[in-house]
Amino acid sequence: MRYENITRAVFLKRPNRFIAEVDIEGQKEIVHVKNTGRCKELLIPGCEVWLTAPGTPDRKTKYDLVAVRKDTGVLFNIDSQAPNKVVKEWLSKKDYDNIRPEFTYGDSRIDFYMERGKEKYLMEVKGCTLEREGIGFFPDAPTERGIKHIRELIKAKKAGYHAILAFVIQMDGVTTVLPNTDTDPGFGEALADAGKAGVEVWNLTCHVEPDLLYITC
Repeated sequence: MRYENITRAVFLKRPNRFIAEVDIEGQKEIVHVKNTGRCKELLIPGCEVWLTAPGTPDRKTKYDLVAVRKDTGVLFNIDSQAPNKVVKEWLSKKDYDNIRPEFTYGDSRIDFYMERGKEKYLMEVKGCTLEREGIGFFPDAPTERGIKHIRELIKAKKAGYHAILAFVIQMDGVTTVLPNTDTDPGFGEALADAGKAGVEVWNLTCHVEPDLLYITC
């Protein structure tokens, strides 16, 4: 997945979860943050960020903030829409006979439904942007929706589907994602239940550049 245009900036502050103030070559600009998570380990005043300008008419902000370089030097893609886009690209190169995004199952909309012969698959995708000492963690904020999706995957597994929870690791150098139980113990409990039920957990490693994100595994 590649962004058509990219602009370097310096992060100044984040007044709320939707917007940030940045400096573009001495000019202050209000931009949209494409991630409603906390990102407090990443969005630190003075850090290097990258913006893209979608060019959508009647937008309140010209730019979207999509990537940030952590103080460790590692570049993170924090675009919350990117994981589903790169997974769709990645799945299209696999040998599935049918791939359907946004599939309604039970009381939830699961990110992908796939078929391979008579086998049926459901995959829920989560983007990981939280890293500590080389290990990824999810979530970085409480997620009732995430827990609900895991419970649906458990039901799907019992109904005969191949049920998959896929973490897209939006940074280089990290291969494992663990539940962030300090922030959301309920997610950790749901993930443990999913493992016992036979739900597969995939850690999808990625390569990140300011204008690029793709799955490497």
